[in-house]
Amino acid sequence: MSDTPEPRKHLSVDDPKTRPIRSYVVRQGRMSPAQERFIAEGMPRWGVEYRAAPLDYAAAFGRAAPTILEIGFGMGDTTAAIAQTRPGDNFLGIEVHGPGVGNLCKLIEERGISNIRVMQHDAFEVVRDMLADASLAGVHVYFPDPWHKARHNKRRLIQSPFVHELAKRLVPGGYIHCATDWEDYAVQMLEVLSAEPMLENTADGYAPKPDYRPLTKFENRGLKLGHGVWDLVFRRKA
Repeated sequence: MSDTPEPRKHLSVDDPKTRPIRSYVVRQGRMSPAQERFIAEGMPRWGVEYRAAPLDYAAAFGRAAPTILEIGFGMGDTTAAIAQTRPGDNFLGIEVHGPGVGNLCKLIEERGISNIRVMQHDAFEVVRDMLADASLAGVHVYFPDPWHKARHNKRRLIQSPFVHELAKRLVPGGYIHCATDWEDYAVQMLEVLSAEPMLENTADGYAPKPDYRPLTKFENRGLKLGHGVWDLVFRRKA
């Protein structure tokens, strides 16, 4: 894992019919020549283009397997690590920022990972337009932008309308796993997820960090300094 913290994820949470506000601002930053090259070479191989039509997972991945959606994968280190430890699952990663997309393509190439597909698009539109109900085995949302100023809280990703849409896409027994290092956001996540009728908590409150989610060096450094990290794992009811 890199010592450099992964960028915050900025993705849409507004009502699917109106969506007057986007919860992210595309800040591409500077892409290295290597990242640009890996996007140019990798996305034709591992990328999935946005289109307002149901996604055929078996066609996209070249096999039928449980599919996990990861929203906002940052630089892709965590996505790559999880995919390697869970080769029986497919992972569809969404990120709007070019440097992260390029870096994940780089990791896929260097490590020979075959069970990741990459989308560079607004996650809300992908969920709304491309993912069928009861089609996902899981959803990962790790360290989304906390929008810590109170007036910006409405831009947070984990809010009731979007959680409802995610829950509909889960198969019975499928899960949503969120993680944050902002306590205020953790409280909101717990409230929102607990209020969704289709979901049930797998823990009494916050969950222990599942073994499949790697502890990054940045996160470990924060824990040693006394900073908290909260995991939440909810399951769709049968």
